Amino acid sequence: MANTSEMFRTFVQFLTPLNISLFAVAVFILHSIRNKFRRGLRTLPGPTLAAYSGLWRYLDVRSGQAHKTAIDLHRKHGSLVRIGPNHVSISDPREIKKIYGLKSGYTKGKVEVNLFGTRDEDYHRELKKPVANAFSLTTLLTNEPAVDSCTNLLIEKLTAYADASTPVDFGEWLQFYTFDVVGEITFAKKLGFLEKGGDVDGMIQAIEDLLVYASSIGQVPVWHNFLMGNPLLPILFPSMEGWNKVLTFTLKAVNAVIGNVDEDSKLKKDGEFNIESLDKQGDMLSKWFAVKLANPEKMSTRDIVVHLSTNVFAGSDTTAIALRAVFYNLLKNPAKMQKLVKEIDDAAAAGLLSSPISFKDSTKNLPYMQAVLKEGLRIHPSVGLLLERHVPAGGAVICGKPIPEGTIVGINAWVTQHDPEVFPNPDQFEPERWLDASEEQLKMMEQSFFAFGGGSRTCIGRHIAIMEMAKLIPEILRRFELSLPSPDHEWHTKNIWFVQQEGLICKLKRRQQA
Repeated sequence: MANTSEMFRTFVQFLTPLNISLFAVAVFILHSIRNKFRRGLRTLPGPTLAAYSGLWRYLDVRSGQAHKTAIDLHRKHGSLVRIGPNHVSISDPREIKKIYGLKSGYTKGKVEVNLFGTRDEDYHRELKKPVANAFSLTTLLTNEPAVDSCTNLLIEKLTAYADASTPVDFGEWLQFYTFDVVGEITFAKKLGFLEKGGDVDGMIQAIEDLLVYASSIGQVPVWHNFLMGNPLLPILFPSMEGWNKVLTFTLKAVNAVIGNVDEDSKLKKDGEFNIESLDKQGDMLSKWFAVKLANPEKMSTRDIVVHLSTNVFAGSDTTAIALRAVFYNLLKNPAKMQKLVKEIDDAAAAGLLSSPISFKDSTKNLPYMQAVLKEGLRIHPSVGLLLERHVPAGGAVICGKPIPEGTIVGINAWVTQHDPEVFPNPDQFEPERWLDASEEQLKMMEQSFFAFGGGSRTCIGRHIAIMEMAKLIPEILRRFELSLPSPDHEWHTKNIWFVQQEGLICKLKRRQQA
């Protein structure tokens, strides 16, 4: 007993702040060395510090330029780059189908379970079934009049700037537009951004805050357990419980729509919601509410709120980024702009364009417009970080190299879409490349195009973005002359998962034929 007491006393005496600090440093060093020489990854090229800890990735993402870093690393090191102790970035587009395809066996990281985050592929398919029809192009086109109403309101607001000869933050207004379009498609009502001409309920700032947190802490996920994932946080800081304003905003919109349906509405029958009438509505809330009423096991209230909030979160920002990319690159390349304007004018003069321009007319009668749209998505994809997947049990051979199971791998659209071997002059905006390429070259370009993801996890909302872009871009260009404040004007970009842009300032002038 005496010996035990003596040992305990010695141990307690050893626990000085200095010794504890030295012990922690020693553990960190040993863990970092173990990371560096991880089996199967030790020979892969990449930044030296990245192999030791996730801190390199965290600092890279916090810089806001991780997409540019990724491009530079792959141009220097080739198709496989080790960017973390257990992270490998891949640039070969031939690996897209293997990693992201159906039944690939690769799973997503451990994130919140919803349609866009669930790890299990079978569960993902089951979760996707009830909502997939609402995202089909055929269904979405029934919302064209609602999209047109947003376009008309945007044009009304922009006309005021044109008449006053006042420069406008065009990029900001494009985001107001995409928010209201998402509102019409999701809730059958605008969310108020265009009418206000500003942020509503702090949503834009809330989404940016969430993206900054998720992109940064996602590089060192264990930190999340001590931050927003800490179960004590709501207890210690009750005000933080409502930190997800996106969810709060969605619930408010749901209550505004469902809670205010009159008893004599066609959506109700004998005081109850009419499932058939709900399903015939164009908006997603009505359609998914009908699914829930018909089969609560297939669609819970929580599922509805998750899907709707994801629409608001992802559908507005990504499409605004894509629209900005197209307009900015047209403004920086006046000859391309004039070529597109001429195509629009010629088509209108030939009676090939409706007013407002329909999706069908745009896609059928404006081929250069479609190339401009595709090139905008290529040169500036919305997502700027890896779409991470875990290598399945047994490991895999990627780009000819054996990669151990459990390794986190992924492909970044910025890398595949700026590959000079596939896209000559990759940093140049050249819509003609999509029209002039040989059949073989076009196949390679399409294979490398990753702006909407790939395989079973291809962006479910891609048709919304394409519809908005195909309709809005030619409508704006046939009504206004756009120019930058000066030819050398540059915008600023920051990668916070989505590669956002700031400073798309324009001068607008009404066109005579508009």
